Amino acid sequence: MSTYTPPNVWTWDAESGGEWAKLNRPIAGPTHDKDLPVGDHPLQLYSLATPNGVKVTVMLEELLEAGHDAEYDAWLIRITDGDQFGSGFVDINPNSKIPALRDHSNGRRVFESGAILLYLAEKFGAFLPKGGEARTEALNWLFWLHGSAPFLGGGFGHFYAYAPEKYEYPINRYAMEVKRQLDVLDRHLAENRYLAGDDYTIADMATCPWYGRLVEGGAYDAGEFLSVQDYTHVIRWGKEVSQRPAYKRGAMVNRTFGAPEKQLHERHAAGDFDTKTQDKIG
Repeated sequence: MSTYTPPNVWTWDAESGGEWAKLNRPIAGPTHDKDLPVGDHPLQLYSLATPNGVKVTVMLEELLEAGHDAEYDAWLIRITDGDQFGSGFVDINPNSKIPALRDHSNGRRVFESGAILLYLAEKFGAFLPKGGEARTEALNWLFWLHGSAPFLGGGFGHFYAYAPEKYEYPINRYAMEVKRQLDVLDRHLAENRYLAGDDYTIADMATCPWYGRLVEGGAYDAGEFLSVQDYTHVIRWGKEVSQRPAYKRGAMVNRTFGAPEKQLHERHAAGDFDTKTQDKIG
């Protein structure tokens, strides 16, 4: 087994790290000037259909499904092209990660997907209990997800699926942690319909694109490796959440991969799902 001895001073090698290396760099700030487009609605979302992006488009579609005035424009940010490093995007999110939201009704910027979910829940008074134990439980699980998902995506997913070389130690380390997290969810969902109890909340919207998709076998092609069939309560919950009509629509928005009929690169009106999916315009 080869070993690596860290140098006294780390230096950045922009060529290392495989095909995804150019998505990251050791400094912040924009790399180029580029204004963001602005549509007709107060809510302007700039995103991509990664699990973090899907959380927010699902929330927006759920708000519309519930009758709230939450119409929005969703603009595609192609992270492989470096759109997240444009000056307009960095102005909304100095961390240069999707998703990012501008609410033109009050001029506020909102970045970090969990913060966007919480902002929208409070703005519209929906999908988050207003007080008491139920609100605390929803926030418990929302923040659990945001502490756990980096182990799944940046840890397990990176070393198992994306790293230019496979190494046993990091794959084993993160596989163990992901399975522990799945067990946490499975034990909880054995006694609860949704994460916060009987009501569907932003905690479910945040968690299903990560762990629901994982137990469906669609994340990193790792279902067999992780024995996801063992987590029957997570599977039951994931199927229930992902089959909601608003969830299905939200999962299509800003999607540029997979089946064409499930891709809607940009969303500016409810009718776009019927007329502008990639199978209809391709």
